[in-house]
Amino acid sequence: MYQLGWASLLSLALPVVAGSQASSAIDPSQWLIARGKADSLISKMTLEEKSSMVTGTFDGTCIEYIAPIKRLGFGGLCIQDGPIGLRLGDLVSVFPSGVTTAATWDRQLMALRGEAMAEEFKAKGAHVILGPVAGALGRSPYGGRNWEGFSPDPYLTGIAMGETIRAIQHTGVQAAAKHLVGNEQETQRKATLINGKMVDAVSSNIDDRTMHELYMWPFADAVHAGVSSVMCAYNRVNETYSCENKHLINSLLKKELGFEGYVMSDFLATPPGLGSVKAGLDMNQPGPINPLSPGETYWGDNLVECVKNKTLSESDLGGMVRRILTPYFYLGQDKDYPSVDPSSLSLVYNGFGYPYPGPSPVGRDVRGNHSALIREVAAAGTVLLKNQGSILPLDKSLTNIGLFGNDAADPSVGTLFSDHDGIDIGTLISGGGSGSGRPSYIISPLDAFKSYAKDNGKRLQYVTNNTAILSIMPGLYPWPEVCIVFLKSFATEGFDRKTLVADDNSVQVVNSIASRCPRRTVVVTHSGGPDVMPWATNPNVSAIVAAHYPGQESGNSILDVLTGKVNPSGKLPYTIAKKEEDYNGKITNITGSAAEDSSNWQSDFSEGLFIDYRHFDNKGLEPLYEFGYGLSYTTFELSSNLVVSSANKISARASPSNATLALGGNPHLWETVIKCHVEVSNTGRVAGATVIQLYASLPKNNIPANSPVRMLRGFEKVHLEPGEAKKMSFALRRRDLSYWDVTIQDWMVPKGGIKLSVGFSSNDLRSSTTVQLVK
Repeated sequence: MYQLGWASLLSLALPVVAGSQASSAIDPSQWLIARGKADSLISKMTLEEKSSMVTGTFDGTCIEYIAPIKRLGFGGLCIQDGPIGLRLGDLVSVFPSGVTTAATWDRQLMALRGEAMAEEFKAKGAHVILGPVAGALGRSPYGGRNWEGFSPDPYLTGIAMGETIRAIQHTGVQAAAKHLVGNEQETQRKATLINGKMVDAVSSNIDDRTMHELYMWPFADAVHAGVSSVMCAYNRVNETYSCENKHLINSLLKKELGFEGYVMSDFLATPPGLGSVKAGLDMNQPGPINPLSPGETYWGDNLVECVKNKTLSESDLGGMVRRILTPYFYLGQDKDYPSVDPSSLSLVYNGFGYPYPGPSPVGRDVRGNHSALIREVAAAGTVLLKNQGSILPLDKSLTNIGLFGNDAADPSVGTLFSDHDGIDIGTLISGGGSGSGRPSYIISPLDAFKSYAKDNGKRLQYVTNNTAILSIMPGLYPWPEVCIVFLKSFATEGFDRKTLVADDNSVQVVNSIASRCPRRTVVVTHSGGPDVMPWATNPNVSAIVAAHYPGQESGNSILDVLTGKVNPSGKLPYTIAKKEEDYNGKITNITGSAAEDSSNWQSDFSEGLFIDYRHFDNKGLEPLYEFGYGLSYTTFELSSNLVVSSANKISARASPSNATLALGGNPHLWETVIKCHVEVSNTGRVAGATVIQLYASLPKNNIPANSPVRMLRGFEKVHLEPGEAKKMSFALRRRDLSYWDVTIQDWMVPKGGIKLSVGFSSNDLRSSTTVQLVK
C-alpha cells in the first residue's frame, strides 16, 4: 500500500467521524501575515506592473503564466493543467480520474492522490494546478467532462474537493477549483461561429435553491478547505457570462462563501470590457485575446488606461493583485520554489487544437513511486456490479484465459496522449481534452495478463479487434475456460456523449463472446460515467466490473481485482439506469437556422434538485444499479441499529445569521449538530472493505415542494477481517440538515422529524431513526 509522505494525514483526511470538520484549513494569523507581505510588494509596484500581475502571458513552458517582476524579486506564476496530472509534461504520471477516485469512497486515498499529484507539479516548478473539478457536477450523464469531476452528488463531490485541495496545498501548491458554474454540457459551451454568425454560449438557467443546494455546494467545500483560486466557466449563467457574472462571483462566491483567494478565467473566457473586472474576476488567462496574436489583450495596457481615465480605481486593481499574491505567500512559494522544468510544456496545441511537438529537452523525472498509489486508487475505484456463481475472483485452477475487445490492448497509435478519440484499438485510461494527461507508459489489461499467464503457468488467448470478433473469429483452441471482454466509452472536453452505450459495437461484441462462453463471460468497462448495459441480464454474462478511467496502471489494477489480490470495494458514485430514457437532464442542442439565434441557447435546469439518484427516487424508477452500489468477495451486515448519541437542540436559522463570515460561509453551518453510530461486521470468509452510507430525509410537511426523498450526508469506508466488527461514527453538520430558503435567503433546518438511514447503497438502507432538532 502506498504510504503518505508526511506525518499529518489526519489534518487532511476526515477522521472516522464523518463530516465533523468545522474549522477551515487556513490558519487566519498566517493568512494575515501573507496578506501583509502581498500589500508590501504591491506598494512597490508601478501601475503597469500591477496590470501585468492580473494579465496572463506565454513563457513557452507553462500553459498559463503570470510574468515575473524581477526588480522586486517576484519570480512569476506557472499555471498548469490539470486534474489527473501535469498534462503536457514529460516524465510525469497519469493518475486515476475524478470519477474513479470518487468510486473509492475513501477519504485517505482522495488525499493521497492529491498530495502525489501536487508533488509532481511542484517538482516541475508549477505553482498552480488547474483542478480539482466541481463542475461539471454531472447534471446529465451525457456531459463530456463529467469524468473530470467526482460525482453528481454534491456531498460526495464536496468531500472529494476538500480532501484533494487540502492535500495539494499542504504540499505547497495552489489548487484552482473549477468550473464556476453550470458548465454541465460541452455543446455550445462558449461563443461559436455558426454559419458565419457569432452565437453566444449556452445559458445554464439555474434557480436560487438549486444553485445553493447542488451546484455551489461543492464550491463551498472548496472554499472551506482554503482553495487558492476558483476558475469561472465559459458558459453563461442565467443569461450572463460566468466570468462577468457579478451575482455569481461577487455575491455568492466572495461575499456569501467568504472566498479570499482569486478568481481566474477559463482559457480565453474573459469577455471584453470592464464588466468582468467589476464582477470580481481577478486574473485573465491566458491573457491574449487570441493565442496566435499574443500582443492583443482585453486587459494589460487597457487596465492601465482605465485607471488613468478613472473608470477603474488603482486600489481596486491592487485588490485583485492582493488576492493573487496572498496564497502565493501563504504557501511559501516565494522561498526556494523549484524552477520551471523546460520540458513542462513539451507538447503544445496550435490554434485548431491539434497537438504538435514543441521544445522537448530531457525533463525531470518527477514520478517517484506514484505508480503504486495509482494502481491502488484505480483498484479501489473499481466497482463489482455482478458476480453470479462467484466467478470472480478467477479460480487459480484455470489454465486457459481469453481476453477480448479493443479496450484490452495497447493503444495502436502510441501513448503520446492518454485519450484516444476515434482510435479503434487501445485501452482507455482517461477521457479527453485539457483534463487528460501524457503517460510515460501505459500498462494495458493485455500487458498485465501476459505477465500473469507467464508467471503462473496459464495459457492466454486474445482477440482485440472488435471487427474480427463480429466477422470471422480468429482461431482459438481450445476455447478459453473464462472469457473477459473489455469495453470502453470515450468522453471528452468539447463534445457531449451521443449515446450511453459503450463504443465500437459493444453490445454485439458482448453477446457474441457470451454465446461462445456460456456463464463464463466477464465484462469490464472503462468509462467516465454511466454506461447503459443492454447485455447485463444475459444469463451468459456472469460478472460485470466498472473500472472507470484508471490511469496509467490500468492493466495492473484490474488484474489485482479480477484475481483477488484486491477485494473490490468500490461503490458507484452515480446511478446506472436500465435504459437511457430513464435519465433526465438532457443536453441542449439547437440545430438548423434556430442555432444562429443566441436567445435559443437556453439550458433550463427545470429538474431542480432531481439529478441522478434523486431523480430516480422522485420518479419511482428502478435503476439497473443504484448510486452507492458495489459488491465484494465477502459479505457485510449491520450488527447494530443506528444509534443517535447526541442531538443538539438548535434554532431553525443559524444564529447569528449575520455572523462574521469564515471560509465557506457562516461558520455555524459547519458545526456538528448530530452524532450517531452503527456497527458493521464482516460475515464472510475473506477480509474486505465496505462503505457505510448515511442518508437524510427532511420532513416533507416542513420543507419546500420538490425536495429530494433522501440525500447522502455521510459515509465511512472500513476494512474488516472475517468475523470482525467495528463501530462507525457520523457527525452531521448544520448545513447537512438544512435547505436553502429562497424567501429569507438563508439556510434553514426544518421543524419536525429528520429521518436518518444507514446502509450499503441508496436503495439498500438497513437501519433508520428519526431526530427532531429545531427547538
